[in-house]
Amino acid sequence: MASPHFRHERTLIRAGLWPVAGVDEAGRGPLAGPVSAAAVILDPKKLPRGIDDSKKLSSAARTELFDLICAKALAIGVGLASVEEIDRLNIRNATFLAMRRALDALAVRPVHALIDGNASPRDLFCTTQTIIKGDAISLSIAAASIVAKVTRDRLMERLHEAYPLYGFETHMGYGAPAHLAALKTHGPCPYHRRSFAPVRAAEAGDLFNETPNLFQK
Repeated sequence: MASPHFRHERTLIRAGLWPVAGVDEAGRGPLAGPVSAAAVILDPKKLPRGIDDSKKLSSAARTELFDLICAKALAIGVGLASVEEIDRLNIRNATFLAMRRALDALAVRPVHALIDGNASPRDLFCTTQTIIKGDAISLSIAAASIVAKVTRDRLMERLHEAYPLYGFETHMGYGAPAHLAALKTHGPCPYHRRSFAPVRAAEAGDLFNETPNLFQK
């Protein structure tokens, strides 16, 4: 299967739509933790090698590429939407919120954004183009997928330190059998998404008195 390319970006550059940011998210499906999004503007003269859809890469490869992207990209922005925002807005709208925050966090203001999926946030300051499975097609989106994934995984590893009962460092909050078993035994912690059915089903009261402020905006 072909690797992500920079052809969409070069077409936009020739049309005068520069800078171009790639945008992707990580963490829509998990039962716990925030959803993260990243926006990346790659330097056309310093394109990192080896970038691919983050889901196809090992954890070690993602970490190595994360460092490479940080070293070579023109700008990187990261945005989070908290568990409270996910439960209040729903996961789709919380994801759009994280994407807007990622674009707003860019030190270089993009003129156009390539966004993974079939829908984009409203009221952005730049024009957009959605690309279904864009993390397998656009180099900029693939780079954003890596940044979003590594950022979120590191947050979930910190969450594991506060709540080791759930094994967040292994499944990153997804509904793995061990996670579901821990939910059944211990009930949800403050960073579980109460709007998700498996968490609602496991609701067993407030077992924790203090909530570490791990995900400050």
